[in-house]
Amino acid sequence: MRRRSLLALPALLLPGLAAAQGAPQAPLVVASFSILGDMVAQIAGDRVRLRAIAGPNVDAHSFSPRPSDAQALRGAALVVRNGLGFDGWMDRMLRAAGYRGAVATTTQGITPRMMDSDGHDHGHGHSHGGGGRRHSHSVGPRQVPDPHAWQDLRFGIQYARTIGAALEAALPAQAAAIREGTAAYVARLEALDGWVRAEIAAVPEARRKVVTSHDAFGYFGAAYGVTFLAPQGISTEAEPSAADVARLIRQIRAEGITAVFLENMGNPATLTRLAEEAGVRVRGRLFADALSLPDGPAPTYEGMFRHNVGLLVPAMRGAA
Repeated sequence: MRRRSLLALPALLLPGLAAAQGAPQAPLVVASFSILGDMVAQIAGDRVRLRAIAGPNVDAHSFSPRPSDAQALRGAALVVRNGLGFDGWMDRMLRAAGYRGAVATTTQGITPRMMDSDGHDHGHGHSHGGGGRRHSHSVGPRQVPDPHAWQDLRFGIQYARTIGAALEAALPAQAAAIREGTAAYVARLEALDGWVRAEIAAVPEARRKVVTSHDAFGYFGAAYGVTFLAPQGISTEAEPSAADVARLIRQIRAEGITAVFLENMGNPATLTRLAEEAGVRVRGRLFADALSLPDGPAPTYEGMFRHNVGLLVPAMRGAA
């Protein structure tokens, strides 16, 4: 056993030896979380080496970077982050690593939805109305930006263009190919946006009400005419009050809401208990802040929308 291991060692070292002998490596691009990482991959393909710090099924709200994550930044040609407070840990990591390279903030130029906060870092209320309005039941809330702008595909298209422009600047020798990759990706997202609108339009407006774990779908609701309600606030770390949960249970019963969903991250206990007390069943898991693993139902940004809409539409209609 030991002899075979030693004999295999040179083969394992070949990639490292090739690098040491001067074989070119693709530039490293670091994305703060999996959705941005997929956007980079769709645009640049194998022209870059990609590292998503908060990977698939990892909650970026409460993520704690490791020393190895900061080390990766030192060799990066480009860092891609969301901004609007979603991945604030990335800003701290950039400072700690002494990173001086290019940074693309995908929400730059986007006017965010504003949400009521209860005075802490994240709000605890729930949204009312597909127009993106949000009402808190606390006194004197302050307004904070909703960072989940990728949930509107029109903003996802802006993300893609921002990432494409940053990649062109960071990799000038590959600019033409990246420009083509950006254009092709944007065209797919535009087609997907049209498909989502057509699918949602088939649901009567009065039935377009959904309960999810936390307030991650405000932009989706505003863009596609769906009301999202959540016992938690903007963050998966927020703890809903008993009064908010009771109020939501009454609303589910009164309005006959049948679309109740968990998310792929976070503690399902609150929503599961809420569904039981409201007399409805949980209809599956939506993907909001992170993608699935490659063999899961939402391995890409596009796949996430197709998966989510595929669950939402029949659940809103009340289909079995």
